[in-house]
Amino acid sequence: MRRRRRGWTQMTGQLRLDDHLQRYSETAPHALAVAGAVDAIAAAAIEIADLIASGDLADASGLTTGRNSDGDLQRDLDVQADAILRRCLSRLPIAALASEEMREAQIVDRQGRICIAIDPLDGSSNIDINMTVGTIFSILPAPDDLSLAFHQRGSAQLAAGFVTYGPQTSLVLTLGDGVDIFTLDRKSGCFRLARSVVQIPEACEEFAINASNRRHWDPPVRAFVDECLAGVDGPANHDFNMRWIGSLVAEAYRILTRGGVFLYPSDARPGYGDGRLRLTYEAHPMAMIIEQAGGSATTGRERILELSAQSLHQRVPLIMGSSNEVRRVEELHCDPLLVASVSAPLFARRGFFRL
Repeated sequence: MRRRRRGWTQMTGQLRLDDHLQRYSETAPHALAVAGAVDAIAAAAIEIADLIASGDLADASGLTTGRNSDGDLQRDLDVQADAILRRCLSRLPIAALASEEMREAQIVDRQGRICIAIDPLDGSSNIDINMTVGTIFSILPAPDDLSLAFHQRGSAQLAAGFVTYGPQTSLVLTLGDGVDIFTLDRKSGCFRLARSVVQIPEACEEFAINASNRRHWDPPVRAFVDECLAGVDGPANHDFNMRWIGSLVAEAYRILTRGGVFLYPSDARPGYGDGRLRLTYEAHPMAMIIEQAGGSATTGRERILELSAQSLHQRVPLIMGSSNEVRRVEELHCDPLLVASVSAPLFARRGFFRL
């Protein structure tokens, strides 16, 4: 399979990630720094994959060790993955670094051209049941005032990606020109191109949401799920399957490979009124990836990439995937009858996330 992009030829299974990054590094002033960062994250991912694969044999059990700076349960593997990534990235001239496991962003090198935000181990609560987990990253340009490094809109991202640690270890990557998936070739110890220029179908037959929270959802979300459940007898005019893995990287990978829509909305539970996923290092990179693959990502009312964080660990609703279904969710959030029945303050505060 051959495709062309920016003047070079790519062949699935033969193109190595380092060759891909080498070619990209020659395309723009910031590209060399971005390529170096992705290469370092890939090296860290191989180390993390080996650690996870060893499990209890390497004292990597996923046992809870406490809570991180934002109050979520923290597992030993969260801490170890964070340490591996920070060690690999420490060799580079990065202006600023942020992590889910860090209370505040760290200024590293004021002469650096890029800033990096990471979720070292997304879905770590699934470790003890041997489910897919992953690493998410976002790469941004370094602003003149580094205190604003992670207050930029998602549309400012230079690159984004995530790694899945499952049956295969795969790296999903966008450098702002489409989405490619590289899979770890364990024999050679390098990532090789597995899927080139990934495209999400506009329509889908799968939706993912934690249905146990239905009683807490706002009316637009309930209305959308009801339409999906109605199948051929409802306005969608076709049947859906429901999926829920509880791992953002696994949900996103499924959407990229076979379509679908994922919903993690705000709801009426304490602490969930503004959503639950982090804008800077979860929603922003996922939104960039999904849009680069032809999909859409929204809070229900606003495009995720138009939002800018007020704080490093700010939470946000995330609805992403096939564009037709995401558009339908947005339509329901704008329905006057449904909006009038919403008591959650999110929908009465347009622009809450903007600077």
